[in-house]
Parts: sequence; structure tokens; C-alpha cells
Amino acid sequence: MGVQFRQVVIVGVGLIGGSLGLVLKQKGLAGSVVGVGRRIENLEKAVELHAIDRYETDVRNAIHDADLVVLATPVQTYASHLRDWGQTLQSGAIVSDVGSVKGGLVEEAEKLLPAAVHFVGAHPIAGREKSGVAYASPNLFDGARCLVTPTKQTDPQALEAICQLWEAAGSIVLSMDPFVHDWVLGSVSHLPHVAAFGLMHALDDLQAQMEAPVDLLDFSGGGLRDTTRIAASSPEMWRDISLANRQNLVRMIETYIQHLEKFKDLLEKEDEVGLVEVMTKAKELRERLK
Repeated sequence: MGVQFRQVVIVGVGLIGGSLGLVLKQKGLAGSVVGVGRRIENLEKAVELHAIDRYETDVRNAIHDADLVVLATPVQTYASHLRDWGQTLQSGAIVSDVGSVKGGLVEEAEKLLPAAVHFVGAHPIAGREKSGVAYASPNLFDGARCLVTPTKQTDPQALEAICQLWEAAGSIVLSMDPFVHDWVLGSVSHLPHVAAFGLMHALDDLQAQMEAPVDLLDFSGGGLRDTTRIAASSPEMWRDISLANRQNLVRMIETYIQHLEKFKDLLEKEDEVGLVEVMTKAKELRERLK
């Protein structure tokens, strides 16, 4: 594909930002990749791993010649970032992101940028429980979906450039309305994380209710590990995601509670037929997962 951008600035060089940097460097998609962050140790590690060419701790010192800036920080920081330096970007520059919440954040980003600077929302659906650039990989996005979330204001050429970037990274790129994105990802990602966090707390309470000196987690099998794997995710990141998508997520939690209450009701009634019905439907739905 060749060099697509002269200088890319990645604000937040963690797992996703670092992996994107590795893609840009290894595939020659950028003339220069600059990382921005607060922790010097992490930035030096990114240089050592060849995820970035150099680093800055102040975004303003990095973006003078940038034709692409990628926000890979918590979604709640986008507005403050763009208010701070968005107006200083050169004409024609593209700002994109990797966040898992879009909706109103995309609208706000568009309003905070000059007319000649283009925002393109993007969400690579890839990750691991472990965060940090040390876990970055150029193969992280292989075969993963990447959702781009254009609006009526999105510049077609900027959109095409971001689509090509993520296709070069190995992703399957799909386009989706920003608000539809938040309902979809709230359902299949944000709600499962809440469920996993809640289940671990329930187990902690159940442990406290035991009189026998037995550690419940010592007897966990694959089922518990599979069900709660994502509870090991970054609390700070998931706090921000949950708050940013809170209106959808509250409704989704209410729906989930309704189904737990239904299951509880079937147990109390010893309704064998009803239990088989809900379990069978759940099994059939699970088997549709790709």
C-alpha cells in the first residue's frame, strides 16, 4: 500500500495505540509515528518495540506536521484534548480514534474541530485483558471487525483513508451510524463486562456467607473462567466506557435483570419445563455466535 500518511501522532500508546503503531511502522504506512503519553517509561518501551519513532509528553509539541492524529486515550478525555489543541491542527489533517463509544462523542468532536480538519470515528473490535504497550502486537487486528462511524459531515476522502488504514491492519471494515454503534456494542460488549464484574462480586458475597474455611475460587472450572475472563479488564477504561454509554447501558442492565428474575421465578416454582425452554433458547442463541 505504501506510505499513506506523512506523520501520524498516536495519543495514548497502550495496547491498541501501540499495536496500531506497529502496523504503521512494519507496513510502511507512515513516514513518521509519534507517540504521546504521560508515562515516560511506557513511551520509551514503545520506542524500544518500534511501535513509535519518537515521543512527546505534550500533544501540542507533536502535532505541528501531523496529517493524522489518533486518539487512543479513554473516551472521556476526547473533548478536553480537542479543546486544547484541535484548533492548531493543519488544514486537511484527520483526527480519528479507537474508542468503543461513539454517539454524542462523534458529534462533539466534529464541533470542536475546525472545518478544514476532518474527524472520522473508528472502533477496532480487538483487545486483550492485559493493557499496555508491552502486550501490543501487529497481528492484533487480523480478522477483527473495525467499525467506522461516519456522519453527514464526514469528509469522504478522510473516511476512505481511515478505511484503507484499518484494512491494511488486517481488519474487516464496516460502516455504522454512531448511535447504532453504541446500542450494538453496549449489548454485545459493555453489558457482558458489567455481568462479569457483577458475577465476581456475587461470588465474593457468597464466599462471605460460607462458614466452612473453603476458598470458592480454588474450585472454579472452565465455566467460571470463560464467563468472567473480561472481569480482568482495566477498571479505569471500563469506568469511562460505562459512563459514556450509560443511558443505553442502564436500559440493558434492566433487561438483563428481568431475565435473571425470570430464571429465579422458574426455580422457585420448580418449573422444569420452563427451565428447559429458557435454557434451550439460550443454547440455540449461543450456537449462532461466530
